[in-house]
Amino acid sequence: MIIPAVIKDEDFIAQVQQYENDKKYFHLWWLGQSGYLLLWQGKRILIDPYLSDSLTQKYAGTNRPHTRMSERVVNPDLLKNISIVSSSHNHTDHLDGETLIPVIKNNPGITFIIPEANSNFVANRVQIPEAFPAGLNEGKHITVDGFTFHGIAAAHNTVDRNEKGACLYMGYIIQFGNYTIYHSGDTLWYAGLEKILSPFEINLALLPINGNDPARGVAGNLNVQEAAGLAKTAGIQHVIPCHYDMFTFNTANPADFAAEAEAVQQAYTILPLGGHWSSEVL
Repeated sequence: MIIPAVIKDEDFIAQVQQYENDKKYFHLWWLGQSGYLLLWQGKRILIDPYLSDSLTQKYAGTNRPHTRMSERVVNPDLLKNISIVSSSHNHTDHLDGETLIPVIKNNPGITFIIPEANSNFVANRVQIPEAFPAGLNEGKHITVDGFTFHGIAAAHNTVDRNEKGACLYMGYIIQFGNYTIYHSGDTLWYAGLEKILSPFEINLALLPINGNDPARGVAGNLNVQEAAGLAKTAGIQHVIPCHYDMFTFNTANPADFAAEAEAVQQAYTILPLGGHWSSEVL
């Protein structure tokens, strides 16, 4: 049985529009896997959106079927007035041409933030000039439309770099107004990550919980215990877990994360597919 979205397509867009004029709080919607739509003071940001069936189609009939568990939240053709879209790395559930091509086409002036090491690959997949995306590396930042993105190295499964030392896998610290968000991308808890994150005084972290099982044949992530522990150790105020309930072979139970977070007294929210969250709870 496919997990339904609590809201989708035109109704989803209408709900986002309801909060366009909120000048006090920011708003977030989970798009599935590690994808989010962030709204702050009328500005819309897309983070790692995967809004197609491209992986299910690609791996159909193979020994690694990507059987989808959840329905699509929103047709990417409906996503308008987007200021920034980001991709944390080149895996299709974080860099999906079928999602990104219409988003970029329908949003003139959009900024596309990626790891700078991946610019050639991204240009080919998304059918854009290589100079179009804004490339980041760890320790670098870029400010666009009131949002500052800081590059954070990610270990998927290791902190891999190109010949120039630029990271292939990244997370982003996103600062705007008085708020700071951490979207880790796909990562393990590598040595010193908590020390990199702590000085940012992060209000909200978006962390994967699907774990690292070599039998799956894909790179791994934080598991439920590690995600809760990293957040607590880094002094993160609130966590929303992600990277589950998309594909049957690579998922986790968010109730297990909830139990781990409660055990270490880490504040969290489990969002349903398409679910809305507001910084009013902070």
